[in-house]
Amino acid sequence: MNLFDPLQIRDITFRNRIAVSPMCEYSSEDGFANDWHMVHLGSRAVGGAGTVLTEAIAVVPEGRISPSDLGIWKDEHIERLTHIVRFLRRQGAVAGTQLAHAGFKASTGAPWANHGQPVAVADGGWRPVYSSTSKPFTPEAIAPEALTAEGISRIVRAFADAARRSLDAGFELVEIHGAHGYLVHQFLSPLVNTRTDQFGGSFDNRTRFLREIVGAVREVWPERLPLWLRISASDWTEGGWTIEDSVSLARQLKPLGVDLIDASSGGIVPSAKIPLGPGYQTPFAQRIRHEAGILTGAVGMITAPEQAQHILATGQADLVLLAREFLRDPYWPLHAASVLKQQIAWPKQYERAKF
Repeated sequence: MNLFDPLQIRDITFRNRIAVSPMCEYSSEDGFANDWHMVHLGSRAVGGAGTVLTEAIAVVPEGRISPSDLGIWKDEHIERLTHIVRFLRRQGAVAGTQLAHAGFKASTGAPWANHGQPVAVADGGWRPVYSSTSKPFTPEAIAPEALTAEGISRIVRAFADAARRSLDAGFELVEIHGAHGYLVHQFLSPLVNTRTDQFGGSFDNRTRFLREIVGAVREVWPERLPLWLRISASDWTEGGWTIEDSVSLARQLKPLGVDLIDASSGGIVPSAKIPLGPGYQTPFAQRIRHEAGILTGAVGMITAPEQAQHILATGQADLVLLAREFLRDPYWPLHAASVLKQQIAWPKQYERAKF
């Protein structure tokens, strides 16, 4: 398995195994995409990425990570996304979107504005109102409301509606965001989920919300198109979600129509001690891949072409997702092909610079 081998998932062929990881751009108004998103996403498709995923797109307005995040909670959002999707696909990339609800981590600011702290209502923010329980992210944060059964059903429907809109916009890939301390993760992790109903307590109960989301999305998302899931494979905290839980979750979700696990980690508690380093999350992708028998994506401090190639050649994952390295170099795949001595097509407009 090589970095520039194609990958077939259902009816979609990915031209290589390089994906642009979802990255918040904090550049939207009322959830609408604009020229910044076109250039940001479009340049990575021009640069040779096989898959280009949007930032986390909120399924309801109060589910945005920040007031400046993209949204897909209303049909009016579709048109501008369609324009971007058409461009990505014309460049040969698979256009994907990540559907999300931030739960108690909603309404935070851009990193350059207030370092990710909550945004006041007077400044366009809102009170993060929903979580699995009333436990806040930090002791200083406003306690959210625990979702009722009706509220859970409403959000499940919102994910399905968002998937339908994604299809209408022309996306060929949907990823559900179940990581980084956002709402789905708030149900999965025993560090936060202390419910005593059918959505709390046992492993099966804590995964029920996600299973209902997957089922609802698959009802509207065609069988011919891939469905991915991003998870935090470990909470990095004693008593939290573990890699063993992640393997069990993958085994649950594969028969429900999830095709690939995007294995990230952390984010549910601010006190977690995460051993950052090159490829520090890759072992999670490897264990899930081998023990659950499902495709996986490796993500986290993957920067060098040789590193990415090694991950795939040794069977640790089926593709790699790059984030900050794509911010540094939108044309990373073109440069990686040169380093690895692989012949790949360049955009015809750029071919005169190939050699």
